[in-house]
Parts: sequence; C-alpha cells; structure tokens
Amino acid sequence: MRAIILLALLAALGWAKETLFVVQREFSALSTIEEGKVIGWVKNLRNLNHGVVKFEGKDGYLISRDGYVIKFDPIKRVKVKEYRTSQSAIGFIVEPDFLAVANYDDKTVEILDRDLNPLQKIETGSKNVGIKAYKDYLAFSLMDKDQLWVMKNVKRAGKAHFERVHVIEQAGIAPFDAMIRGDEYIVGFFRSPHFGVLNVETGHYRKIGLNNREGKPVLKVPHFGFWSIAKERIFIPAVGDSQVHVFNPEFKPIGSVEVAGNPVFTSLSPDEKLMAVTFSGEAFPVVQILDTQKMAVIKTLRFDGSILHVRWSEEEPLLFLSDNTSNQMIALNTRTWERAYEVTVRTPSGIFIHKEP
Repeated sequence: MRAIILLALLAALGWAKETLFVVQREFSALSTIEEGKVIGWVKNLRNLNHGVVKFEGKDGYLISRDGYVIKFDPIKRVKVKEYRTSQSAIGFIVEPDFLAVANYDDKTVEILDRDLNPLQKIETGSKNVGIKAYKDYLAFSLMDKDQLWVMKNVKRAGKAHFERVHVIEQAGIAPFDAMIRGDEYIVGFFRSPHFGVLNVETGHYRKIGLNNREGKPVLKVPHFGFWSIAKERIFIPAVGDSQVHVFNPEFKPIGSVEVAGNPVFTSLSPDEKLMAVTFSGEAFPVVQILDTQKMAVIKTLRFDGSILHVRWSEEEPLLFLSDNTSNQMIALNTRTWERAYEVTVRTPSGIFIHKEP
C-alpha cells in the first residue's frame, strides 16, 4: 500500500518516468523495471561479470567482460547489434558521433561509430584503462607502460579519427582507472602513493599524494567511478582504512569521515546533500548515509545480502540498491529510509537509469 501511495504521489507531482535497467550478472540479461515492476528483459548479452550500460539519446549500449559492445533499444527492450572489439574489455565511452573502447587482451583502443561499425584501431602495446572524453580529446591510461595518452579527434571524411597529441611517461605505477572533471583527467594507480591530474588540452601533469590517517600512503583506491565529486568537495573511499577522505576542488585535504568498514562505493544524491557508502568484508550487507556538509554518518542501513550497487533516482525521493545474494532490487524512501518497494531480480548488480528523450 505504501508503494502505491508513493507512486501515485509522484505521478501527481509530475515527475518524469524513469526506467531502471538492472544487470543480471549470472543470466546475461538486463532486467527492465518501471514503477516497481519488472516489465521485461534484454537478453543474450554475453558475460556480464563486469557489465556496464550507457545511454545516448534513444540508444542503449553495454560492454561485456568478454569484449562485446552491444547496442540495444531501451524502449523496445531488444538487442540491435553486437561487435566484439577483443577477448577482454573493461571500459568504454559513448559520444554523439562515436564510441571508444579500452581493450585488455589485444592491447588497443578501438573507435566505433554509433552503429558499431569499426572506424579505427589505436595500437598501444598495453592493457588500456580509464578511457574518458573532453571536447575533441580522448584520454586513457596504459596499465603496462605507466603512461597516459591524449588524442585529438581530427575527423576524416566526416567520421571520428584520432591522432596522439600528449604522452605522459612514468605517470605512476600501474594506472587502473580515471575520471574526467572538465579538462582535468584524474587517474589512480595500483602501486603509487599518489593520483595524477592531467590537463588534456595543455598536457600539464601533476602528482597529488594520498595518505591515510597515520600519514602512510594509500597504495590502492577503488575504481574512480566510485568516487563522488560535488561542487565544493571530493569524496574518496579509502580501501582498508575505514574512512572516506574529503578534499576540496583543488585536491587539498579537508578531513575524513569514519565509516563502518572498508568502503568500496560512494554515490552522491542529485542535490549533493547526501552520500551513500557501500562496503566489502564483514560490513558488506551495510549501507551508510553521510551528510556531506556535516561530514558525518547520519544513517546505517542493514540488509540480508550483499549490496553491490546503489543509484539515486534523479526524479523521485528514492535510493535504489541491488542485493545480489538475496535476489532483490530494493527502493528506499529517502525521506523516511523505509522500503518503498522491492523487486525480485536474480543476481542483480549494476543499476542504470534511462529516461526517454
């Protein structure tokens, strides 16, 4: 009854309808959820152990762990086309006129058009990670060479084509992920006590140390997709340190927040006032809610199984969570922190939101 009342209220207030696409890790499918109900599936999507979904206009794209890029129709919920860039791929971006895929095993970055036709193979001689775009620039990291590359789209025959403009040597040992903030490409490393900030237009690069509460270097931070960047603060979960580090926009340390265990994933609410934190280890079934201004935990939520992913609704007062071992996608009312509804989804992991243009 509570879920029905909440949904009726949201409809009356005129919120846009959101469609959730939830990765079913063990079933090669995306479960499609609207208004608290499964309305269908997109099936036959290859190995989804690291499945990532992105939307551009009316198109949906997915990259599988075994190197397939899949285009699907998020309205009709059907697979449109697939193309295999390599035996193993970990990251991709979707831009208005191209896709770029960072490959592991064939040591390339591949450029495709929006219909998954190949345009260019960029040979790197390395596993490639952390691929990002800014204006006409493409930036990525070479894990095996400790390098960062920046390439510029010069277009050929009206189609995307990239030429290398910057190479940063000895950027750090084993780069593994990155994010983009305006013209700054921010990259982390497996075995260096710093992260790097590269201006993709000028090629200027600087290293910024990251230490734990004892002043010792943090040698491993999670994938940068798990960082949270607000207008005034940057939140970094510290693996093995039971803290979330807080920096200002210039990467000067502000402080830290004590949390329940080893933080893995942080996710900001749309208004940037709250942040959800998930954990590994003994605290795996726990999610904590932080007040970003007070830099303090205000709510600890416990679940029956392993929470693999969280996603804030962009339109409704809801926080979505995937409880993998309990086979549930849970929606929490963010005003009361009670369950608005839950949906049975087998082995759910990543949650992605699509709003019809």
